[in-house]
Amino acid sequence: MNGLLTIGEFSRITHLSVKTLRRYHESGLLEPATVDDYSGYRYYDTDQVATAQVIRRFRSMQMPEREVRAIVTTPDPDARARLITEHLTRLERQLDDTRSAVTALRRLIDPTPPTIEVRRILTVECSVAAISEMVDASEVLNWYSDAMAEIDAAAYETTGPPGGLYDNELFTEGRGVMTVYVPTLDPLSVNRIRSMTLQPTELAVTVHHGPHDDIDVTYGALGIYVETNGLAIVGPVREVYVVGPRDTEDSSLWRTEIGWPVFAASPRTR
Repeated sequence: MNGLLTIGEFSRITHLSVKTLRRYHESGLLEPATVDDYSGYRYYDTDQVATAQVIRRFRSMQMPEREVRAIVTTPDPDARARLITEHLTRLERQLDDTRSAVTALRRLIDPTPPTIEVRRILTVECSVAAISEMVDASEVLNWYSDAMAEIDAAAYETTGPPGGLYDNELFTEGRGVMTVYVPTLDPLSVNRIRSMTLQPTELAVTVHHGPHDDIDVTYGALGIYVETNGLAIVGPVREVYVVGPRDTEDSSLWRTEIGWPVFAASPRTR
């Protein structure tokens, strides 16, 4: 047919396989210009080459077909740009997650991993403005950000760095009570925020240096210390964000104190 390309010719030009082109036809993502009623052969117009290349590029970037379809069918350039920007943001986030995983793995496979310094301390009683809720482990970061933003907006007179309490069930069951707080002088009760008193607690404390990408490695090292020194964990993990995102964007400067409430365990029977 004059001016039209067979599916094989179109495949060679666009680098989309014949199988893929057939699937895109069935899904409506890229339909042929015409289909022969007698033979069922598909024919494509040369004007469709650019569209096919756009589809191939976005699909290679793991963009879902429904979003690719929205991009190639919408006549609004602003809407197209918004969809593309949203996908690029997701790709950047995935890249950051991959880099974080690589950092943690490199630390784990280091044949001479750095030792951590652990202190045994007894905290003092402290009044805080806090938000406590049952949270799924997968929502910890988002919940923390929202809760801390709410506290920051209401608590003006703070007396120390913010912190968090994480129930053991968050780690063992994937769901547990989480508390975020800032030390304050005056009682505060606004929306979800309540005044709370942190009682004196004996902690085994270490400091995680840098971003939180590999904070689980520091947790593991502290756990080994607790185990090898015959200690038992008796309460929620306490984190204190001595230096964090609210202080500097340079994550290499972040300092997070991790404290496990402990007491001397009874000797195990064999």
